[in-house]
Amino acid sequence: MAFRVAEDDVLPVVAGLLGAIDVADGPQQEQLAVLGSIVRHLLHRPDLELDSVRPLGPTELNDALSDPASAERFHWLLVTLETCRHPLGEEQVDQVERYLDALGVDGPDREVFRDLVRVGTSRAAEDFRRFLDTTLAERVEPPLRHLPVVPDGPEPELAARLSMLGELPEGSLGRAFIDFHTRNGLPVPGSTASPINHFFVGHDMTHTIAGIEPTGPGEVALSAFQMAAEDTTLNTAALLASLVVHEAGFERAPSVAAESGILATPGAAELLGQELGRGADCTADFSLVDHLELAPLPLAEVRERFGVRPPVDPDDGHHCW
Repeated sequence: MAFRVAEDDVLPVVAGLLGAIDVADGPQQEQLAVLGSIVRHLLHRPDLELDSVRPLGPTELNDALSDPASAERFHWLLVTLETCRHPLGEEQVDQVERYLDALGVDGPDREVFRDLVRVGTSRAAEDFRRFLDTTLAERVEPPLRHLPVVPDGPEPELAARLSMLGELPEGSLGRAFIDFHTRNGLPVPGSTASPINHFFVGHDMTHTIAGIEPTGPGEVALSAFQMAAEDTTLNTAALLASLVVHEAGFERAPSVAAESGILATPGAAELLGQELGRGADCTADFSLVDHLELAPLPLAEVRERFGVRPPVDPDDGHHCW
């Protein structure tokens, strides 16, 4: 199901998010920038000024929500705002837990961030790696799932199979996939050693169809796009992983360098909201389909099939459309 907040719940959700980030000296500027972008592009309330909204506490929010699904969606928007607080302190984590307890929702983020502030980065990194191990296998490109993983060497047969996609007609998904790697200076999966080459096939195909480039803000935006297209446990896990690596910055994923505060960089908060909105407008999630089967089709046809609309600004440096 697409990530949508019931119309009657939009104002309570925004008010609850404002309450949840109002700790210590109040909400930080990055948190407010990201929330404002979410309000404009995902919740479709550009008229709603944050400083005119009265924050709601945990119990008030729970009483105000009309749709049970709104609690889970509030949760993942709050996770995004939580990671945008730097440094992430115990006050913020405790506040998040109060809201989640009141709403009766839970997720892997709670253990990761609780341990981050109460035990330290080493424990949080262990939590994250354990969590990542349970989700990466499910994101492997479908026709590659039966193949053994080669963790310490290249996979020339896979690289050759993928490189052949470059012989497909210009404008096809397969040709665009190869162009994505060439344009960004990325190796075609299998040409170098990586324990997650099979994952990268589907991940990079998702980049290609969404038209989102692998910049730091683009990686977070792509995960948000996927979650908005269909808010499955697997897609919310993808968002959490992206936020840990690129925003919280205390751990890295395989073959990906850790960053911190990426959503504070110019245009990144706006990009996140825009891609949440684009993802929610899709007619289906295309991140786990058999992309190799779709590769000969025109990219425009694939995008039309899944309802992928053009980005707000194709020339912003984070897109190729």
